[in-house]
Amino acid sequence: MTDMGFGALLFGVCVLLIGLRMPVAVAMFVVGGFGFAALAGWSAFLNLLNTAPFGRVSSYTLSVVPLFLLMGQLATRAGLSRLLFDAARACFGHRRGGLAVSTIGGCAGFGAVCGSSLATAATMASVALPEMRRHGYSGALAAGTLAAGGTLGILFPPSIILVIYAVITEQSIGKLFLAALVPGVIATLGYVAAIAAYVRMHPGAGPAALPLPVAERLRSVGKVWPVVAIFFAVIGGIYLGVFTPTEAAAIGAAAIGLVALVSGRLGWSAFSGSLLDTGRTTAMIFLILIGAEVFNAFLALTQIPTALAEGLATSGLAPIVILLGILLVYLVLGCVMDSLAMILLTVPVFFPLVTGLDFGYTEEEIAIWFGVMALIVVEIGLITPPIGLNVYAISAMDRNVRLGESFRGTLPFLLSGFVLLAIILAVPGVCLWLAELA
Repeated sequence: MTDMGFGALLFGVCVLLIGLRMPVAVAMFVVGGFGFAALAGWSAFLNLLNTAPFGRVSSYTLSVVPLFLLMGQLATRAGLSRLLFDAARACFGHRRGGLAVSTIGGCAGFGAVCGSSLATAATMASVALPEMRRHGYSGALAAGTLAAGGTLGILFPPSIILVIYAVITEQSIGKLFLAALVPGVIATLGYVAAIAAYVRMHPGAGPAALPLPVAERLRSVGKVWPVVAIFFAVIGGIYLGVFTPTEAAAIGAAAIGLVALVSGRLGWSAFSGSLLDTGRTTAMIFLILIGAEVFNAFLALTQIPTALAEGLATSGLAPIVILLGILLVYLVLGCVMDSLAMILLTVPVFFPLVTGLDFGYTEEEIAIWFGVMALIVVEIGLITPPIGLNVYAISAMDRNVRLGESFRGTLPFLLSGFVLLAIILAVPGVCLWLAELA
């Protein structure tokens, strides 16, 4: 068997193991380590372990990960999800499907200070799910809205997935954050449109709640100003060059911690719990990065990325056709893999190929454009059967809704996600114009 054939075989084995729910870090490390040792010898593999893991996780750029994770943990314990949902409900709850729209608004706001899809979905579910069930919302609409709304946690900066993409492709985190901002807004509006269409076709699925007095509406909206201020301080600071993404993450975490402290929700137990959860999640991400480093070293030995790039470059296919094929692969993998594993496993293979294609843009612009599209495909995968991690998370919190019903509830949002992907694919300037101003 040739080296490339051996590499393709082990790549498939790795995808299979991850699809069977083996921990991502273990699957990539074991398969990559075995493959590397088989091709280069065990001594070379031990030498790789002597340098590669430390080199991967000691990057200063990665310090942004635990800081943004800490910001999300503190935001959860500060009760910001409740404040954001209440503000959105005050504005939209009195309309048909208004509580679902409020959930999307709350997810967008919370995702802007959280950066994690599952955390956004689970946190907002604890707040919004009881309200929607109490007002007679159908299980499909409630579960579908929460699962889809959670995906906004990775579309709006700070997105942990986008940070990891920036690190492994050596792109600017700040520019990627800015590039994802407009697609995040479009995704939010698309989800709202999906809810409006759903309740028009199924009026009983999302009955209107009683309207709140104007004074109470203003009070609810006024309580979210700290979240808005922190978001614009973090993103605006990066955009204006006042501070780096790592400094922005530190400022955001400190600001959220101060809000939690002033609100009286940040006792010692909550603070220590935030630190522990941040440490656990950071350790998990760093272990996956180490596994990916070993696996990517094995792929480099097989020459698969180089051969694939050269083969497609000389195939005569139009660049847009090649890009569509890559996105189709992402959509298929998104049905069986979690988002971080998919990015770490495929970007080292596809990124050199995509940036080598002629789309009429610079290599940096193509890298940013591809990163945003990959992020959107990851978002779609989070609510696509049979895995759909967000859907499983919501179903675990609401045992009264069958899993199949939850997946049916995500269909309007899946359609909205595909429309967003088509827009970004057809008009790259939608995500590039803001990044180019940085």
